[in-house]
Amino acid sequence: MYRRVLLKLSGEALVGQAGYGIDPAVVQHIALQVARVRELEVEVAIVVGGGNIFRGLAASTAGMDRATADYMGMLATVLNALALKDALDRNQVDSRVQTAIGMNSVAEPFIRGRAMRHLEKGRVVILAAGTGNPYFTTDTAAALRAIELKCEVLLKATRVDGIYTADPEKDGTAQRYHRLDYHTALERELQVMDSTAFALCKENGLPIIVFNLDGPGNIELAVRGQEVGTLVAAGQRPGLVD
Repeated sequence: MYRRVLLKLSGEALVGQAGYGIDPAVVQHIALQVARVRELEVEVAIVVGGGNIFRGLAASTAGMDRATADYMGMLATVLNALALKDALDRNQVDSRVQTAIGMNSVAEPFIRGRAMRHLEKGRVVILAAGTGNPYFTTDTAAALRAIELKCEVLLKATRVDGIYTADPEKDGTAQRYHRLDYHTALERELQVMDSTAFALCKENGLPIIVFNLDGPGNIELAVRGQEVGTLVAAGQRPGLVD
């Protein structure tokens, strides 16, 4: 269904059973899923977070200068991006890391035209260091890059299998939506992603699919347009899973 997608991975998605840092088995699992998507000739960009190593917002609430903390978080995303690239390379998937903060020894700078050419040549582009600016989340970076690179959908991989009426980890009665429109998600404060990122998606008509990364083949299912997780898009009548 989709020919060019942006996959948003949280840093926590790379932790696995370790509880902290990067679990090589999890990174390999993600790389294999991306490899299968590439076999469909789908162009893939990836934005990865850094919360498994350092969370800027949490550090700032503990007294650290917010801008400094956010820059440290951006550097953490580069570590994750390099780990992901290594796993993709080992699975014969050609990839490039581009960063919003210059570090030419390990990655290319983010240049939109160059990223577009990489995608057109079948390379996976891993976008690190967020937007390069403090006070912006990697969700916002994902929405921005998806729009810049003319992606058809933003795939947000999470620990849960979609968007619920309440936090399913705290409320056993929470029900999952299988589709939503932007207005309902905002009105009901469902916390799809931070408000800046969500506003970018809404204003530019970029669909969002929120799904569980751990589900076998879920990335491929989402790319194929099969029902997985929750779809947020214009004109969708809100619907709960029976």
